[in-house]
Amino acid sequence: MAHANASLTPSRHFNWRALLQTSAVLAALVCAMLLSRVLVAQVEGDRGIAAVVSSSDLDVSGIKVDVRDESAEAAREKGWRQAQRDAWATLGGPQMPDSQLQSLVSAVVIERESIGGKRYIATLGVIFDRVRAARYLGGNARRSQSAPMLLIPVTISGGSELVYEQRNPWQRAWAEYQAGSSRVNYVRPSGAGGDSLLLTFGQTGRRSRIWWRNILDEFEAADVLMPIARLDYRYPGGPVQGTFTARYGPDNVYLDSFTLEADSHSGVPDMLVEAVGRFDDIFEQAMADGKLRPNPTLNVSLSGTDPVLQRLIEIGRAARAQEQAAAAAAAAGETDTATAATPSTPTPAAPAAAVVSSYVVQFASPDAGAIDATLAAVRATPGVRGAATSSLAIGGTSVMNVSYAGDIGALAAALRARGFTVNQGANALAIRR
Repeated sequence: MAHANASLTPSRHFNWRALLQTSAVLAALVCAMLLSRVLVAQVEGDRGIAAVVSSSDLDVSGIKVDVRDESAEAAREKGWRQAQRDAWATLGGPQMPDSQLQSLVSAVVIERESIGGKRYIATLGVIFDRVRAARYLGGNARRSQSAPMLLIPVTISGGSELVYEQRNPWQRAWAEYQAGSSRVNYVRPSGAGGDSLLLTFGQTGRRSRIWWRNILDEFEAADVLMPIARLDYRYPGGPVQGTFTARYGPDNVYLDSFTLEADSHSGVPDMLVEAVGRFDDIFEQAMADGKLRPNPTLNVSLSGTDPVLQRLIEIGRAARAQEQAAAAAAAAGETDTATAATPSTPTPAAPAAAVVSSYVVQFASPDAGAIDATLAAVRATPGVRGAATSSLAIGGTSVMNVSYAGDIGALAAALRARGFTVNQGANALAIRR
């Protein structure tokens, strides 16, 4: 009997061990599947909202009409004529007959309308042809625009900050805004693909000029605007108070703020549309005051050095060039004197200037600080004329294009002298610290 018990004990221990091993393997597989799903979900999903095509025509929106007539059609036509007159007065145009005014109108946009038996209530937008209206509006129709400004609309609600991580009403309000008549040249990303990873609320608090320059180059912008909407719900289904703050630049500089209120959640989209117009007025006023100009510190020098030190280097180079020019002039005078007594000798040809070529350089990018440090080190390498990232992968391997006065072997040697470990390929390099 004792022998039987002894034979059962190892078997019982073995079964428990096998069960634990199987459970551990299954748990690891489940975790791997969940992790892969989370990583894929960061860039997947129906999140992009493409901005409407900006027209150069003059757009006046939010015109409210409430008219009566003999029939619904007559009331509607009367309301449209009134909206055209009100929109023309908003632009500051002179008085003119309805028939002449109608020839300047390109389209009437119906934002909201209700048609009764003999009554017409609507909110309309009127678009005037800029070319035909320019002779009546004078300078109001011809206004210069700002430099391209990257727009990062931030929504703060319920303790969370949202930009492009998912579709939201604040992004839609900016995407549908007709900015053709604005003096501000908005660059509005769609928010699809990698935009949600690159443009986040955390980016608005970064101060690295190199990092900002990479993002602005990605969207071909000169500076950044940040319209922030904070939505506070008093209770579910009740009034919503919106606090809106305008900021700009890599230093998140405050411009102005205002508050609006919607009676219920259904009124939030209209409140946001009104807020977009208010923001455009704020940005235009800042442009008129000289505040809304590209930040000069975003023009990162190719060497990556301090601007003061870079200026001293330029002064030194200029002085050296003057000394070389004086020495060359003195040598030319001595040569002319000697030529009178001796036969002329062929002048050696000047050395050919080094050809600047572009090379692909891969580098590890575990975080934003590593990207800044690597770019600064490469730009400070002798012979490098410029370096800019063409592909960013936080936590992986990023790619930059380097313009270098020499061949790829010389570039590899120069980077090794800067402390990099370099692997050289056919027309590309891979570097790491």
